Amino acid sequence: MIFGLLLGVIVITPIPYGTVEPWWKTAFICAVLGIFILGIFQNKIALNPSLVLLPLLALSGLAFLQSWLWISADPFQTRFFALQLLALTAFLALLYSYAATENRVRVLVYTVIGIAIVSAVFGILRQTTQHQTGFLLPLLKQNQGFAQFINKNHFAYLMEMALGLVMGLIVAGGSKQKLIQFALLLPIWIGLILSNSRGGILAMLAQVTIASLFFLRTTTLKLALAVVLVAGVLFGTVWVGGERLVTNFSAAGNELTTTNTDGASRNEIWRASLKMFAAHPLLGVGLGACWIGITAYHDASGVLTPQEAHNDYLELLSSGGIIGLALGFWFAAIVVRLARRNLNTDKGFIRAVRIGAVLGLAGVAAHSLLDFGLHLFGNTVVFLTLIMLATFQRKAHLDGFETT
Repeated sequence: MIFGLLLGVIVITPIPYGTVEPWWKTAFICAVLGIFILGIFQNKIALNPSLVLLPLLALSGLAFLQSWLWISADPFQTRFFALQLLALTAFLALLYSYAATENRVRVLVYTVIGIAIVSAVFGILRQTTQHQTGFLLPLLKQNQGFAQFINKNHFAYLMEMALGLVMGLIVAGGSKQKLIQFALLLPIWIGLILSNSRGGILAMLAQVTIASLFFLRTTTLKLALAVVLVAGVLFGTVWVGGERLVTNFSAAGNELTTTNTDGASRNEIWRASLKMFAAHPLLGVGLGACWIGITAYHDASGVLTPQEAHNDYLELLSSGGIIGLALGFWFAAIVVRLARRNLNTDKGFIRAVRIGAVLGLAGVAAHSLLDFGLHLFGNTVVFLTLIMLATFQRKAHLDGFETT
């Protein structure tokens, strides 16, 4: 029952605009904590590998400290951030406890892929047929965002993670299912391209490059294959994306180098974020409080005030200071170490899933240099699912009836 409830959370959370509004986030928190209480009653909440959970708990503790000491520029939002992170940590602990067998991993993988396919098809239909505000969801405006997401870059995060999973199955899975897997890959790839997200395209190219490294052992052949694959994918991307995609990329240089009175370019937002960090180097301005803290350092007309740093690493640095960034690197180091250990020991379907999860996480790591898609719970729950798939220790059975 608890595993079924977790699947329901994974399926439902991306639907309402990716769960970005506070009331949907609150509903997610209540649902996850309720499921966690059920797990406690069953006495089956496993905190292994607990090392993955410790940095998340420490980061939540840092947020509570910032709010209690009034270090945060917005103590309420910082406390809400801490509560959100606790719920996400509980969600990850539940996955480790109730989804760590091969049968349930298989269900998880195809659930994530299915969500991405449905979202991609919905996005394609919306782009080609929407003519007024509202398309199943009332806040969806014509020519804004993609699929159910208000921001096209947030949609790209979901596609990258599912794309990585399918690529892992293709690279390391059984040959009998490759045609089916390529069929699953196609709508996700097309949706990612049509979303016109520069960060998403760059993340996809990084994933293709890394995936090519799993094919061969000879370094020269790896490099040659990587070049051929990237060139082929790039050509196909430009062909499908057309002039609209090319124009979007041609504007990237101006956005990173020029300034304007609105101060809306990434160049200006990043500069303001660095000033914010310089003023609060140890503990930052408060996790979740970047939107108000940056106003003192954002030199612009005030017409547009950035809500995020448009770089998750830079936002963690400016919001959590050196301590927050150190906790982030601690979390990343643990995930990398456990993922490498598992890749060296697992075989068959589970190893293919591990590779797919690593590719999905690599795409998110690359895209987060330019955007903030993990601020949406719809993407975060899939991200944590990939972390679980990359790091879990496989169990022989759960509840005494499932074997692998």
